[in-house]
Amino acid sequence: MKSMTVQELKAKKDEGATLQLIDVRESHEREICSIHGDHIPMGEIMTRTDEIRKDCPVVIHCRSGQRSAAVVNALETNFGFDNLWNLDGGILAWAEKIDQSLETY
Repeated sequence: MKSMTVQELKAKKDEGATLQLIDVRESHEREICSIHGDHIPMGEIMTRTDEIRKDCPVVIHCRSGQRSAAVVNALETNFGFDNLWNLDGGILAWAEKIDQSLETY
C-alpha cells in the first residue's frame, strides 16, 4: 500500500496538483474538523466505488490512518485500484503538523 505524509499532501495541494481527497470518517466526525475533499464513509465506500477517480492519485484519510488503510487495502484487493494513497496519521497528523487551528477529538 502506498502512503503519503501530510507534508506531501499539503505540498501537492499548494502546487495545485490534480488529486482526489476522500474522507472515510463518519458525518459526526467531519462536523468536528475537516480538510475538505469528498466524503464517502467507510461503511459505504465499497458500494460507491464509481465515485472514486481512476485518472489521478486518490488520497484516502480518516482520523488516524487506520480505517483509511483498511479501505485502501480492500479497494486494491477487491476492485483493482492502483492509484490509492493512505494519508499517514490521518487528520490528527494534519492538525498537529499543518493546521493547528483544527479541533481534534
